Amino acid sequence: MAVIPCPGCGHPNEVKPEGLMAWVCSSCGEKLVEEPMPYEPSASELESSLEKQAAEEDSTREVDIQKWIAKIGDQDKQIRYVEEGFWAKVKRYAAKVPFSKEVMALYYCSIDPKTPISAKATAVGALAYWILPIDLIPDFLPAAGFVDDATAVLLAYKSISAHITDDHREKAEQFFVLNKNVKLSKPGY
Repeated sequence: MAVIPCPGCGHPNEVKPEGLMAWVCSSCGEKLVEEPMPYEPSASELESSLEKQAAEEDSTREVDIQKWIAKIGDQDKQIRYVEEGFWAKVKRYAAKVPFSKEVMALYYCSIDPKTPISAKATAVGALAYWILPIDLIPDFLPAAGFVDDATAVLLAYKSISAHITDDHREKAEQFFVLNKNVKLSKPGY
């Protein structure tokens, strides 16, 4: 509860925080809070505000990428981790997960020198999560074990799909053709 004096009669009114615009004086019935007056910015104020916002957005994009990369850790360390554990995990789980081709396309995208650093960081982050032995949902659980991995991989795949080229997808296909001992999961299993 708060006490608001009436602007008309000065009577102290006890009010609850909710319903701010509906507060009225219990003595004279006058509104305690007036409707806000609309403000029309001048053309120069509007232009100045838009320029400031554009400058902030440009600097924010650069900083956000760097902050994000810093949050996920040293990219070189993640790349080494992915390279060391990737092939073993692909060979072990390709037949169990229906998103194996997307995993391979992300891998080929992450090692492509033409891929921008932000897209590489996204791909490597998703692949590192896929390889991690500790998950939100343990991989050994039937049917549900790879849901979190699939989410990470497919979100990364979708977010950088503009950087995943036909060449990356073709290399992913070729991997499974050339490595017959690595079977793909059949949809619906």
